Amino acid sequence: MLPDDSVPRLELFLLASATLEPAGYGFLETPIFEDTELFARGVGESTDIVQKEMFTFEDMGGRSLTLRPEGTAPICRAYVEHGMHKRPQPIRLWYWGPFFRHEAPQAGRYRQFSQVGAEVLGSDDPAVDAEIIALLADILEEADARALRLRLSSLGTAETRREYSEELTGFLRSRADELAPDVQARIEANPLRAFDSSDAGTHAVMKEAPTLLDRLTAEDAEHFAEVRGLLDAAGIEYEIDPALVRGLDYYTRTVFEFTSDALGAQSGVGGGGRYDALVEQLGGPPTPAIGWAAGVERILLAAGGAPDVERTVEVFVAVPKDERRRTGFRVWKRLRGEHSTLMGEPGRSMKGQMKQADRVGARWTVIVEDDGFELKDMESGEQRPVASEDELVKALAQ
Repeated sequence: MLPDDSVPRLELFLLASATLEPAGYGFLETPIFEDTELFARGVGESTDIVQKEMFTFEDMGGRSLTLRPEGTAPICRAYVEHGMHKRPQPIRLWYWGPFFRHEAPQAGRYRQFSQVGAEVLGSDDPAVDAEIIALLADILEEADARALRLRLSSLGTAETRREYSEELTGFLRSRADELAPDVQARIEANPLRAFDSSDAGTHAVMKEAPTLLDRLTAEDAEHFAEVRGLLDAAGIEYEIDPALVRGLDYYTRTVFEFTSDALGAQSGVGGGGRYDALVEQLGGPPTPAIGWAAGVERILLAAGGAPDVERTVEVFVAVPKDERRRTGFRVWKRLRGEHSTLMGEPGRSMKGQMKQADRVGARWTVIVEDDGFELKDMESGEQRPVASEDELVKALAQ
């Protein structure tokens, strides 16, 4: 990550913090590697992540460890291990950091990538669903991500999803010859993933498949209706997409995804959903929860890439080679508290340092003399003596 590339990423981090912290979300950081079993149990044995994409290795103690491919399972582990379920609920958390998946690199998608995410644990209220969606919408809008669309659906409860999966499995068996080989291979293990297939034949079959939205229980349908009503009240536009199933096994009820038409076929920017059974599955108490993750590289790509960043240097301190370099260092340290300040290299000639001050676009140049300083206005070229450091600070403050 080169310096110019890092600026928009740091700005996005600050934007996420400024959006999520005032909403009550505390920053949490989990280890970059975890026990492999955490992801096998939490993400799902039949998912592409577990079957194909994880970077897994054995440590010196013979334990199987995995570079984290996603953030929700580690958050849930931390929630249980650190007794957060004993605190007043819900718990609101957010995170930022590197993640790893062994997949084909492409624009905005790398084997090491960064994500920003948010999670709310300990509430099944539809208002929490709407809240977390709205916060991601705010971040994407503030980041100037272009051509955004919000896709929304519901997977119902685990029981509803299980019953529907059995129905869908029967449908897929009856049309197996028309499906892509990879879809055929996981009809039994994960039939819902057929909706994610890019194969034309599979896509045509799935247009005729029964939908989970039509199989929701009255309670699930009421929850989904309330989420939609809250988004409507907030003026957040969305599209209901019955084919939206997300790629992880732990999702229940509300699922959502933000896409950007500016990104072409691989249009996903960020998304998430409810995972009301995951904490209990990982050894904790029954805990409803919801969260999202968004790719930092994907957001910046949707925003049109890294903006042109003009770094500004207000003050350049030109320092001679002799003992005056100590004075120059002291002045640099004092001024940088109030101004963007760059110090020249004492080993360079004064002429060379003045050229450097001009190249970096300094507004003022301070030249360290034997008995004081010279302050040069780099715009007008005017130069005047300044007797002391205190006077220099005052002069630059005007």
